[in-house]
Amino acid sequence: MKILSPFKGLTKNMVQANKRSPMQTFCMGVFLSIFLFTGTSFAAPSLTPRAASMLNNVKVRVGRELDQKGFALGQPIFIRIFKMPGTLEVWIMNNNRYQLYKEYPICCYSGYPGPKLQEGDWQSPEGFYAVSARQMNPKSSYHLSFNVGYPNEFDRARKRTGSSIMVHGECSSRGCFAMGNSQMEEIYLLAHSALTYGQQRFGLHIFPFKLTARNLFKFRSSPWIGFWKKLQPGFEFFEQQHKIPDIIVKQGNYVINSKTIQVAMATPEKKANNK
Repeated sequence: MKILSPFKGLTKNMVQANKRSPMQTFCMGVFLSIFLFTGTSFAAPSLTPRAASMLNNVKVRVGRELDQKGFALGQPIFIRIFKMPGTLEVWIMNNNRYQLYKEYPICCYSGYPGPKLQEGDWQSPEGFYAVSARQMNPKSSYHLSFNVGYPNEFDRARKRTGSSIMVHGECSSRGCFAMGNSQMEEIYLLAHSALTYGQQRFGLHIFPFKLTARNLFKFRSSPWIGFWKKLQPGFEFFEQQHKIPDIIVKQGNYVINSKTIQVAMATPEKKANNK
């Protein structure tokens, strides 16, 4: 187990804090196998002593909360952000589907519903992003942070500019999503653990609000209604399947990969989460 420990004492205490079921133990074994046999293509996120101390301070409490809900540190995660009403959701993979673990209120974000267009507009982005180990920043001057991955291929196709858009601690924002320090420590621990145990990257989907038909009708006069309709299929897919759609950019537009749709059609349909 020592080879997997991102910082001293975490892995040992983490295992003690989480009494895993046989299925969870099997799943973690799969993650460990992936880690051990992917060779140099896998790079675990780094930690500074300062960041390691922060995560050590919350790991027992978070591990207990995870265990109560049937999860364990190191399982794959998925994050959704909704500018309205201002929430960040963390979902965790369990039994081949993602289940909602926790919803965190966003302490502060700048801008308004709609995408980021250019450097310095103080606007936060919207769209489909992903976070890998290299985007994690334990040295952040905003406590802890990770880069959302803006601009992505869709943004670049539209010549949108900007950089260093983060989910971070503290409670001030210039185009980022500030979560406050204590919440960010929890989120960072979940992300760091998932990446350490073999998840190559986790999905991060950012929306103006829940893209239901009712909400789109409500905001039909917005200049961004056309853009939001391009995001809606990806939102609806996850709502119905609790699986992350494989979204590609084709001719400058977001498209759900047809293979993803075929797999979804072959599995029993799950009722959409109406929360």
